[in-house]
Amino acid sequence: MLVKPKKSLGQNFLHDKNIIHKIINASKISSNDQVLEIGPGTGNLTKYIISQKPKKIYAVEKDKSLAGELEKQYCNKINIIKKDILKIPDEFYSGKKFLILGNLPYNISTKILSNWCLNNKLNVSKMILMFQKEVAERILANVNSREYSRITILSNWKFDIHKITDVRPNSFFPKPKIDSSVLEFTPKTKIHAIKDPKNLEKITKVFFSQRRKMINKPISILFKKLQFNYKKFNLNPSDRPQNVDIIKYLKIVNEYESLGS
Repeated sequence: MLVKPKKSLGQNFLHDKNIIHKIINASKISSNDQVLEIGPGTGNLTKYIISQKPKKIYAVEKDKSLAGELEKQYCNKINIIKKDILKIPDEFYSGKKFLILGNLPYNISTKILSNWCLNNKLNVSKMILMFQKEVAERILANVNSREYSRITILSNWKFDIHKITDVRPNSFFPKPKIDSSVLEFTPKTKIHAIKDPKNLEKITKVFFSQRRKMINKPISILFKKLQFNYKKFNLNPSDRPQNVDIIKYLKIVNEYESLGS
């Protein structure tokens, strides 16, 4: 498929068969799987997904010209959704269990992942996703590290995550100026319960909007005049947001919800 990449959509088409095989091998697609591919582009990964004969394939492609070419090429083998992935309603995910694969648009990759982590209607067996390497390092970051961030907390709340491989720029056309990484997300068997995922989004946003400041500031914003018991959470008011581990953030959300804030 001869297509001129659109810079406005951040299109970089993966063509490296070695990387494609690593993604397919890690996905372990079965005949019962409903596969959701994000940004199929020129269909280089799509044709390998089809070869695994899953139960159903959905492909989300915002570029209408690419979507049209994919429809011509693969006819009734895939279900093309001609939309921006960020504009697909939550209801689309309801009642389905997806295996999600995708080379996410780098400029919105964290937003896509955040939305999925906070969407209680999303049910997945696995997600294998490609990110800018710098973003992948933030997703995989350890507490007390410079890379530790909101996306670390949101993604590791629901998923066990590991890196499959790094990807060099020459694996794409056109070549991006940065390295990439492919990550595998497996749902945790036991997820720390919170009433409303939007509270986790809110609390991490307040904390990390001033990541270099001490946590007494975001705590005072969130809990206002209520007395926050730092000892209960084994915290110090002088800690910084990157010093607070994921479990503590989730427990802070529980406290916030129990106090009806």
